[in-house]
Amino acid sequence: MLPARLQRLIRLFAKLPGVGDKTAQRYALYLVATDPSLASTLGAELVELRAQLGACDACGNLAELDGDRPLCAICMDSKRDPGLLCVVARVQDLLAIERSASMRGRYFVLGKLLSPLEGIGPEDLPMPKLLSRLQREPVRELIVATPPSVDGEATALFLKREIEPLGIPLSRIASGVPHGGDLEYADPVTMGRALAGRQKL
Repeated sequence: MLPARLQRLIRLFAKLPGVGDKTAQRYALYLVATDPSLASTLGAELVELRAQLGACDACGNLAELDGDRPLCAICMDSKRDPGLLCVVARVQDLLAIERSASMRGRYFVLGKLLSPLEGIGPEDLPMPKLLSRLQREPVRELIVATPPSVDGEATALFLKREIEPLGIPLSRIASGVPHGGDLEYADPVTMGRALAGRQKL
């Protein structure tokens, strides 16, 4: 029913996370029906995306690839506390923490978590780069902000084992019942952590 070119575009949109076939079709039909400059601009930005964006040389966040040592906006921000380093699994996790506006330090993005089922072992994590950074910079606290999953916990324990010999204090983000959540739906691990991390009222 639809032209082959449009069907190819729909299939490409459907490969994006969270985009199903109907949403992909809606996107494609919108681009065909709307001002042609939108499709042209979108196409040009997509072509340039991988050529102009890459990993920050210091932390692994996204950065503009200009110069020999690309740095992200966070690493270039002189108002950030260099003594506070937060280790996250993915850029998405970094962005979630930034939205909270409660972390004024710097970050280090691992890019992945330990996962024996997926064949990801300690040698696949960028530990040499992290350890080199910790020895070079005046970090007084390292916050481990991996997710509260089996892989996240395994990675947190591995980080603790590797970093403890450096004498840098480590902390782990708390986990518990989400704001607005009902206690009856909390799993036992989450409830246990919520009770263990209770604060004086």
